[in-house]
Amino acid sequence: MERVLIIGAGLTGAGLAWHLARAGARVTVLEAGPYGASQASGHSFGWINGSFYLNPAHHRLRVAGMAAHHRLALDLGADLWDWPGCLWWEDAAGLDAMAAALGDLGYEARQVSRAEVAVLEPALVDPPAHALLFPQEGAVDAAALTRALLAGAAAAGAEVLFGIAAIGLDASAKGWAVQTADGVLAADQVILAAGTGAAALLAGLGYRLPMLQRPGMILTTHPVARRLTHILAMPEGDLRQDRAGRLIAPLAAHHQSDTAEEAPPDPKALIAEALARLNAMLRGPALQVEQTALAFRPVPGDGLPAVGPVAAGLWLAVMHSGVTLGPYVAEGLAAEVLGQGADPLLAPFRPERLWA
Repeated sequence: MERVLIIGAGLTGAGLAWHLARAGARVTVLEAGPYGASQASGHSFGWINGSFYLNPAHHRLRVAGMAAHHRLALDLGADLWDWPGCLWWEDAAGLDAMAAALGDLGYEARQVSRAEVAVLEPALVDPPAHALLFPQEGAVDAAALTRALLAGAAAAGAEVLFGIAAIGLDASAKGWAVQTADGVLAADQVILAAGTGAAALLAGLGYRLPMLQRPGMILTTHPVARRLTHILAMPEGDLRQDRAGRLIAPLAAHHQSDTAEEAPPDPKALIAEALARLNAMLRGPALQVEQTALAFRPVPGDGLPAVGPVAAGLWLAVMHSGVTLGPYVAEGLAAEVLGQGADPLLAPFRPERLWA
């Protein structure tokens, strides 16, 4: 029976553990933080979409990720997802270009007028002149989904260890040795799903994994009566309302593709500006901040996922957005780890391109 050790208990690592344990592998998951504290998955906007993409192969992978979420909902038997669709708008030229590009890719998108947006989202004070509606897009509480996957993996026999950081890797004739402060763990195969922490572990083996510096701050308001029906993707930033009534907003506009190189210099000012913008944008009683969270998003140097083999028995799964891509990457990479063949959708995203 294969001994597989997964470093990182975020959404992707949890999904890998779930698939591998159910397939009969002996799975151990190491997570440096306490239970539920995975940085990126625990502080995520939660948008599941195919409308943000960097090239056609990336788009196909994101659409596959959306389909994988629907399969996962059935397999887990969990009610964690909402599929309200997304309203996206920009200037007229940008909107037309987006509509044409997505149309060429066969992605469902419909242009809607100001009057239609006003009907779809009556709380908007100033609806845009035109928008694109992506009816198939959705959202999930990434932290809740991660917990459900870890629980399912544990029920299938996986061992999940929190508060234990991997500090080094060594190849041996018998597989891999993973060094921790509490000792050494042996495995036939190791998967690095540690987000931004993967680069340091690879560096110890002589691989340089370039990573972009992408701090992501998420603002969450106190629950309010229903204000929004759809996910909104706007020039000012993205916005959605969760089931509990909390409005969730990344504090960087175009947060999936921004090029921030350092943390915001004045988070308090950023939060105040964002709250003022939300209150001016939406009708209803004033919104109040419930919490904010800052996490560094794991973005490889060219912005694309890095998924696949590094060396014999050593695998990598680092990407943004893990919420959209994680379920499919977990499916496909688990099959590869088990020797079931290469996944063609993952083939364009092999990590070797980053250090070749």
